[in-house]
Amino acid sequence: MRVIRKYANRRLYDTQQSRYVTLEDLRRLIIEEEPFRVEDAKSGEDLTRTILLSIIIEQEQADSEAEVFSNDLLAQLIRVYDMSSPLPLSRYLEQGTQLMLEQQKRMQNQWKNAIRHSPIEFMRELAEENMRFWQNTLNQPTQKDDDDKSDKGS
Repeated sequence: MRVIRKYANRRLYDTQQSRYVTLEDLRRLIIEEEPFRVEDAKSGEDLTRTILLSIIIEQEQADSEAEVFSNDLLAQLIRVYDMSSPLPLSRYLEQGTQLMLEQQKRMQNQWKNAIRHSPIEFMRELAEENMRFWQNTLNQPTQKDDDDKSDKGS
């Protein structure tokens, strides 16, 4: 895994390439599915999540046409943090986003091989996949459910 060190002057240093990098460089690594970890140069603390959030903020500000997070969605996310028993939102977002990306790749491949399947058949397959995903996701016990079961067993 590539290690990126963040210095007090806010500069990011790629230890593999021995050069300073920008958030844009890290965004390209993400797109290329190159794993990396950002750590504080002094303490070694993992700062990856903070840097990923910075990349998202930069993306959101760069192009209002490609906005992913509306004001309403951001307000709803903030409300989730204030819930006494927060939803397992992270799992749903990760799995839902992964499903969407996989389906996008499938759709692109399907258009390239349009002769193989009819568009109606392809849409039926996507609908079935979506149904299976949400049935499996909604039937999975949450961490809180697991904790409750272990508390009852004690």
